[in-house]
Amino acid sequence: MELQMGNNGGASGDEHYEDFNSGNKGKKAYHRHTCQQILQLEKFFKECPHPNEKQRRQLSRELGLEAKQIKFWFQNRRTQAKAQSERSDNSVHRTENERIHCENLAIREAMKNVICPACGGPPLGEEERQRKPKSQIDLLTSDAGSSQGELPTFVQNQRMGNPGIDLERNPGSDISHLAYRLEGIPDMENALMAETAAGAMDELIGLLRVNEPFWIKSPSDGRFVLDRLIYERIYPRAAHFISCNARVESSKDSATVTMPGMDLVDMFLDPNKWVDLFPTIVTEARTIKVLEAGTVGNRHGSLQMMYEQMHILSPLVRPREFYFLRLCQQLEPGQWVIADVSYDYLKESGSPSCAWRLPSGCMIQDMPNGCSKIIWVEHVEANDRIQTHRLYRDLICGSYAYGAERWIASLQRICERLAFSTAVPPRELGGVVTSHEGRKSIVDLAHRMVKIFSSSLGMSGKLDSRQLSEGNNSGVRVAICKNAEQGQPIGTVVSAAASFWLPLSPQNVFNFFKAEKSRTQWDILSNGNPVREISHISNGADPGNCISIIRVISHPFSPILVCRK
Repeated sequence: MELQMGNNGGASGDEHYEDFNSGNKGKKAYHRHTCQQILQLEKFFKECPHPNEKQRRQLSRELGLEAKQIKFWFQNRRTQAKAQSERSDNSVHRTENERIHCENLAIREAMKNVICPACGGPPLGEEERQRKPKSQIDLLTSDAGSSQGELPTFVQNQRMGNPGIDLERNPGSDISHLAYRLEGIPDMENALMAETAAGAMDELIGLLRVNEPFWIKSPSDGRFVLDRLIYERIYPRAAHFISCNARVESSKDSATVTMPGMDLVDMFLDPNKWVDLFPTIVTEARTIKVLEAGTVGNRHGSLQMMYEQMHILSPLVRPREFYFLRLCQQLEPGQWVIADVSYDYLKESGSPSCAWRLPSGCMIQDMPNGCSKIIWVEHVEANDRIQTHRLYRDLICGSYAYGAERWIASLQRICERLAFSTAVPPRELGGVVTSHEGRKSIVDLAHRMVKIFSSSLGMSGKLDSRQLSEGNNSGVRVAICKNAEQGQPIGTVVSAAASFWLPLSPQNVFNFFKAEKSRTQWDILSNGNPVREISHISNGADPGNCISIIRVISHPFSPILVCRK
């Protein structure tokens, strides 16, 4: 009988024992395979660890061993390989556990030194954060019960889990209701808001100051995008949207603009001026609550909760809405950082939008001659692919529509317009508008016209025509709304819009619409008659950035004048 025994009671593929009936009963003879036999067996084992019977017989003939010896050798060798693999895995797991343990110790040590940016003390833990709102609600409940006999509306909503806001129904009233709720429970979540904003500021500064290892250049267009693996390793967080269609948009860009840094900071913290700076991106912006006014003179520490609605210039793309915290910090004289991060105050109502803003914003650095260097980062988690029309899907999903490049370009354009409005180029001294006040009025009118035009393309309450197509044409979108804008006739406004694809470059299309000779081909107001520019106001270095007063030459005293920007 042949038995295969291993060293130290284990299995070994290099030796075996044989039992002899003659001589001493039970005494076993010890045999070890030769080096040549072991080499051949190892070579075959690498190619085939489980030989069949035919292969074992062939090996026994070649090596001068019995088939059973071959069989037992392979069994023992497989056992050895399995044991070695398990020991290796255990060693790797042990090393990984030690590393994680060290990281946890380092994090615990770092958390001991964390301070609250609002009060300078240690941050609130989860239990303390939950205990404070509960105690405040109980206090309000007892006060309301003793004075009126019933709970205030916002406290009832907190306890009953009433749905919060629905921007599709009435955005204005919902935002006012949210502001009331924030004012109605003073300081309930101020500490948590300050902690969230401070964490976003720290993360944003890290993304703004360095490119590597966070940012990599896209090989297709050279734009900066976040390296998700590196970023999530340094700033781990759970996904906001649980959907297979959710994605993360990231972009970074920089430029120099013709405006002092302090002026930019003041405009960024004023919601009305924020809309004026970005009329083609921001449809509406409001400050819901000012948590910290900031230091007088430099706005350091200013913290406010805001609402913002963004869009691109087409009714085919759903607007993006954010409730977010905006924090301003002055890092050093002449250098500021504005950080934005989404904040879900009404947690029971969910997000009002299909987008969630991760720490985003810009760094503003004062430069000589009244200029500023801007570094901009946009970082958003979005879940709007399904709702986006096919014509715009690449534009939206490729981070072009709301990317940092678009914000920078819009800011450069508006700063250039403001700089040109204070100086009259010598070539523009003629025309029907000669005074500085007249030029300023025309510039303001054109800017208001752009804001109204941009917001009208959102087309809330739109009616879709029957001739819609998912190809290169969207059909016609029609919207009917009551007009109450200051400076416009009061009444009903009907807007119609169509989006379609053209096999032409944007510059060629722009030149076609800008040229006076081709205007008769598309402008219904000209009624086929030629037009003439009677006044020209430049608002940028590019010849295409201008405001024109155009008259239709149908009659010397034609009453039709058109303002074009």
